[in-house]
Amino acid sequence: MNKRRPTALHTKILIGLAAGIVGGIFVNLLSVKYPGVGKFTNEYVIKYITGPLGRIFLNLLFMTVVPLVFSTLTVGITNLGDLRRLGRIGMKTLVFFLMLTALGTILGLTSTALFKPGEGFDKETQTRLLDTYRGDILQKSSSFHDRGGFGVDTFINIVPRNPLASMVNMDMLAVIFFALMMGAALTMIKSEKVYLVTGALEVISQTMMKIVGIAMKLAPVAVPALIFNVVARFGVDLLEKLLLYAVVVFGGYIVFLFVVYGIILRFISGVKPLGFFKRIIPVMVTAFSTSSSNATLPTTLKVSEEDVGIPKDIAGFVLPLGATMNMNGTALYEGVTVLFLAQVFGIHFGIGGQIIVVLLSVLMAIGTAGVPGASLPMIMIVLSAVGVPPEGIAIILGIDRILDMGRTVLNVTGDVVTSTYITRSEGLAPRGNDSIFI
Repeated sequence: MNKRRPTALHTKILIGLAAGIVGGIFVNLLSVKYPGVGKFTNEYVIKYITGPLGRIFLNLLFMTVVPLVFSTLTVGITNLGDLRRLGRIGMKTLVFFLMLTALGTILGLTSTALFKPGEGFDKETQTRLLDTYRGDILQKSSSFHDRGGFGVDTFINIVPRNPLASMVNMDMLAVIFFALMMGAALTMIKSEKVYLVTGALEVISQTMMKIVGIAMKLAPVAVPALIFNVVARFGVDLLEKLLLYAVVVFGGYIVFLFVVYGIILRFISGVKPLGFFKRIIPVMVTAFSTSSSNATLPTTLKVSEEDVGIPKDIAGFVLPLGATMNMNGTALYEGVTVLFLAQVFGIHFGIGGQIIVVLLSVLMAIGTAGVPGASLPMIMIVLSAVGVPPEGIAIILGIDRILDMGRTVLNVTGDVVTSTYITRSEGLAPRGNDSIFI
């Protein structure tokens, strides 16, 4: 007798999402005809049941933010010091990763600014949204815009006088700067005891990711609660915007996958794009189904070496590093999400703000683990840093898993694209009728 396979987490989340949407629409429509229904829902159901459940889930994610970003970035910078000693290949790989990640963020911001999926709400709805998702922890980020946005003091305050105070206050720009400085300093210390520090930080990072994993197990219950709260209060208008947001995200994925990668393959790597994409189909399918760069890595290595023609030593260096650092799909997603939520809340920032979003998205994408849901705490950091209420991520949380599948495809494809560039630049491109290298 065959045992019934357990339902996958993403399936549970999607079922819960549908239930929350249907329940929210029903209550919203009913409250239009019977105002007492809406009052009861807001004062009792959302206040005492679905609201606390959603906040507990979000607090679990918030709880990991400071230790996760500090430990991940510090260790990451320390590893960069090791890679620098590897010489030419290491530096070219890192520069290419950073270029792809920055391009992803810029494309995300550009497409969102062009199609404006978060605009169109009336002022009353924007005010209600802002009031709903702004807690005590958000007052500092909202006052950021009251002080006039990005100025000289903004950059001065990036250097913290008291790093512990910055951590307590969740001043993430200062925390990131401290992590970068500590990582750089650790690379200068010529002692085996450095590994005690980096080893401890790696354990902290892994522990935080386990907590994120525990939080995601609550998602099938928390997501329907969160989406119910939003839809019950704001109706189907927000759902229409959410659909347009998802279309913009996936549109960005497709453009980056076939246009940006296609141009890089043809003119920088000297690779036939059509042949390349045909050969890495198993990699993209695995990435889409697992939503994990790490879980896809064995398939990525095998296909890259046997089908694409990447030398084993190049593949063994570039691809594992890419699974950890090269999150250009995640950066694109972060760019769209930050600007979308800013539009939803009626928050506007100029070119200076967008530059900060690009820089932070690159840093956060590099620090994102290659596992499902790992980008959520990182997006919260970027949102808070630019004055957008990070709890607003609840609005898009229900469809994050679907978007995660797409951005993982972009991430792992970028790893293989980078390996083709390194192979070409080192003069190791294979020749022959069966080769995709030109």
